[in-house]
Amino acid sequence: MSEGTEKLARMANQIAAFFRPYPEAEAVAGTREHLIAFWTPRMRGDLLAHWRAGAAGLDPVVVAALQGLPGGDSPIGKATAGPEKAGPLASDAG
Repeated sequence: MSEGTEKLARMANQIAAFFRPYPEAEAVAGTREHLIAFWTPRMRGDLLAHWRAGAAGLDPVVVAALQGLPGGDSPIGKATAGPEKAGPLASDAG
């Protein structure tokens, strides 16, 4: 396992450990949702590739979460726009 893959596996296992106190279905769903919301498509892709290659070192909750992991971008949109899209700033202060 490469150093990068080892780090991704460790991070994914930490997420699963956070959700471990929850019932199994909730732990799996919480882990999956975290991977979708906060990991880049490349990170998810690398973790999926590791899973498909045998999943060495992955927590069973992570393995279960990966089985339902969709592709694509995060469902969380960017909170801010660049200045070209924000328009002029207006203020009613002072």
